[in-house]
Amino acid sequence: MSDVTQWLGQLGLGQYAKLFAENDIDFEALPRLTDDNFKELGLTIGHRTKLKAAIEGLSPEKSSIQSAPAVTHQSELQPADAERRQLTVMFCDLAGSTALSTRLDPEDYRDVIRTYQDACAGLIARYDGYVAKFMGDGVLAYFGWPRGHEDDAGRAISAGLGVVEAVGDIAVPNEETEPLAVRIGIATGPVVVGDIVGEGAAREAAVTGETPNLAARLQEIAEPNSVVIATTTHALAGGLFEFETLGGKSLKGIEGSTEVWRVVAERQVESRFSAAHTAELTPLIGREEEIALLSRRWERAKGGNGQVVLLSGEPGIGKSRLTRALQDWLGEEAHTRLLFQCSPHHISSALYPTINQLEITAQFDTSDDTNARLDKLEALLQKSGNPTDEAMPLIAALLSIPADDRYPLPELTPQQQKSRTLNALVEQLVGLAGQQPLLFVFEDAHWIDPTSLELLEQIIERIIDLRVLMVVTYRPEFTAPWVGLPHVTLQALNRLTVQDCTRMTERLVGERHLSSEILNQIAERTDGVPLFIEELTRSVVESGEADGGDIADIVIPATLQDALEARFDRSPAVREVAQVGSAIGREFPYDLLSAVASLSLPELDIALNDLTGSGLIFARGAPPDTSYTFKHALIQDTAYDSMVRSKRKDTHQRVAEGLLLLQPEIAETEPETLAHHFTEAGLLEEAVDWWTKAGKAASTRSANPEAAALLVRGLAVVEELPASEARDRRELALQTTLFGPLISVKGQYTSELEAAINRALALCDNVNAPEEMFRGLFAKSVAQGMRGQHQLSNETANELVQKAERASDEAAFLVGQRMVAMSLFLLGRVLEAQDHIDIVTSTFDRERHGHVMVTYGQDPAAISEAYNALFQWVLGWPDKSRAASERAITQALELDHVGTLGPVLSWGGQIAQVIRRDAEGLRR
Repeated sequence: MSDVTQWLGQLGLGQYAKLFAENDIDFEALPRLTDDNFKELGLTIGHRTKLKAAIEGLSPEKSSIQSAPAVTHQSELQPADAERRQLTVMFCDLAGSTALSTRLDPEDYRDVIRTYQDACAGLIARYDGYVAKFMGDGVLAYFGWPRGHEDDAGRAISAGLGVVEAVGDIAVPNEETEPLAVRIGIATGPVVVGDIVGEGAAREAAVTGETPNLAARLQEIAEPNSVVIATTTHALAGGLFEFETLGGKSLKGIEGSTEVWRVVAERQVESRFSAAHTAELTPLIGREEEIALLSRRWERAKGGNGQVVLLSGEPGIGKSRLTRALQDWLGEEAHTRLLFQCSPHHISSALYPTINQLEITAQFDTSDDTNARLDKLEALLQKSGNPTDEAMPLIAALLSIPADDRYPLPELTPQQQKSRTLNALVEQLVGLAGQQPLLFVFEDAHWIDPTSLELLEQIIERIIDLRVLMVVTYRPEFTAPWVGLPHVTLQALNRLTVQDCTRMTERLVGERHLSSEILNQIAERTDGVPLFIEELTRSVVESGEADGGDIADIVIPATLQDALEARFDRSPAVREVAQVGSAIGREFPYDLLSAVASLSLPELDIALNDLTGSGLIFARGAPPDTSYTFKHALIQDTAYDSMVRSKRKDTHQRVAEGLLLLQPEIAETEPETLAHHFTEAGLLEEAVDWWTKAGKAASTRSANPEAAALLVRGLAVVEELPASEARDRRELALQTTLFGPLISVKGQYTSELEAAINRALALCDNVNAPEEMFRGLFAKSVAQGMRGQHQLSNETANELVQKAERASDEAAFLVGQRMVAMSLFLLGRVLEAQDHIDIVTSTFDRERHGHVMVTYGQDPAAISEAYNALFQWVLGWPDKSRAASERAITQALELDHVGTLGPVLSWGGQIAQVIRRDAEGLRR
């Protein structure tokens, strides 16, 4: 039955293998199947037609896949999408062929070469390899394309050893010398494969990359009747072969020394095993101590002593599996669970894990209107037992739900809104913990955005006396800032021991028996990483060769990439879905996937069922609102890396267009997601515009670290645009938007800020952009003042005043006057400074000029009053100074704007303390 499984896979119909096996359909039964039989099996019209055509091509005597034609005829090759993948390449060359051709009659020599080529082709086909090209007495073969296997390196070596034996048995006419011999080189590595080049007899599937060249060079150094392999092939083939190291070799065209091995022989390993029914969830093995720790921390948390456990470990080590085990351990015990998931595509998206968690928990549906969403959100927030009046408008705004009619958002500055939103989220958690013990799981903190990190810090500080257990998972590259706190425990997850790997494999295969040799090979090749053990064991069990096959034909793959490539090759549709899904993200919705993938809906559904059935993705929700999630980030990465750049670009473009069509609100809620897809699509102008919009949106929300990161990404993209006025305008928008976030995050004078200012002013010389020029001059004057260059600061400020006055820009004019005043004061010209500050305080109108607080990072009125207080005190008028100080402090407190509040309270507090000996004022 394994032969039929392989045959179906070659036809791209591997999804029917299990169905055929259950109905005992073998090659003998295939020609007797009727159309009614196919209908009973549930095959689609297209697949029935394809199968019937393929069955007609089967020879009557066919009883094994090995009797199939050894070589795909070049004329049958069809153009296909090129793809990136790991490939094992084999070069065979007949030793001494030139001398042999001089001794033999041309017809005899032709017969020898044909017999040699047939022997090579037969052995290559036996191991499901692909003969790419005959080159006289040379043979080029691929293992891993067009259909991949989890053991392609081992297959190539087995085929190579078989070729050596078979060629030695070829009879040479009128020759009594040494038998024929071959030299074989094998290498494994990344390539681009699938391009069909040439015409007629020269038509072939081309492979590009270093791997074919390496295999050719290895063949050149091989001794007659030997198989020589490269490092990667040696690592993949492992324990099923005996090797002799040849040490480091200098190969033509290959830099440095290359480690080389000669294959001595194939080890004889005897065992037979059958398919197993594995559980949906991988068994938890070797984590008894970790579970005991979590259970103790839970008991402590239930008593009102909040606990935090930090789970650190490499990808695939079982962090998420351990948190799931904790949830299973809690079972029916009364508790509340909150799960937050970070995303690598949303590192600069403020509070993305929280937004995602709220939307999932509230059970938002794509068909929900605004009122329905508000109803669901209100019901969710009420579970905390807290009043919802204050939280609803804030959290509705966070989720981008227009709620002004029912829950109008109060007049708040961006900083106030951010602060109150974080507080509302913390209070929700506090309320839930008051109802019953709370399990708080925060996954993949290595992808956390800065605002979520701020929220997490507040929660960790707050839960110390609450019934909360927080579990935070992350990879080692993330440095957790909470290590050392009394209620925080760090638990680093190590790889499993060999014994635990064996136990886990045995649990996965269930009642099936695996030999100790295979169990040992799985342990060796997975190196104790649970995800590797899971995927590789399932690949062996699901392998068609495993049913009735020989142990020599089964090599346990050493890398997750090989196992996943083999499973994506179940059908072209499966690979297409996995690739498109990987471009969309870790989670991808059905409607977007169907809009982007080049598949019919029936084909799409079959592929998704195949992927979910194999455990590569999980499904959530009912069609058509189903959302799919890659089981692990490594699975997504493998699928994504298999696409060539041209296909990646095309896919990302279609994803961006699909998002705008299906989710138009994303333009306002997640512009950074569109920016990412347009960047990867190579549509750089559109990408820059979206990065700029994302940066401005984050800055407006006072999410300044995220804003800076988004804008810097945009600047990296704009550098790739060709020189033009449009390009300069795009860069200018990015540079000037960056001023505020840089000042807020890194201070008013840094090298980064200076570079942004100078670049922006230079761009203003190229394009007519007065507003951007004013902002640049303001930032430059501030920077010069911070460096003590007060005369230069004064000159720059005067330039700003003059240019703003000529442009009739009153707001910029007042900002410039304030900067002139401060620079004059620092130059000792206090009376002149007072004249300029009087212009600001008497002219500024918040209704007309209030926008400058966001544009320039400070409120001119409050800052000017603080300056006024300082000037009046120096001029000897303490009463006027105190009055101005109190006005400045009152305005700053009402605004609650970080760029204004700090300097006003600092200066005002000092003046109040000096005049009134008010220690409280100084502390403020």
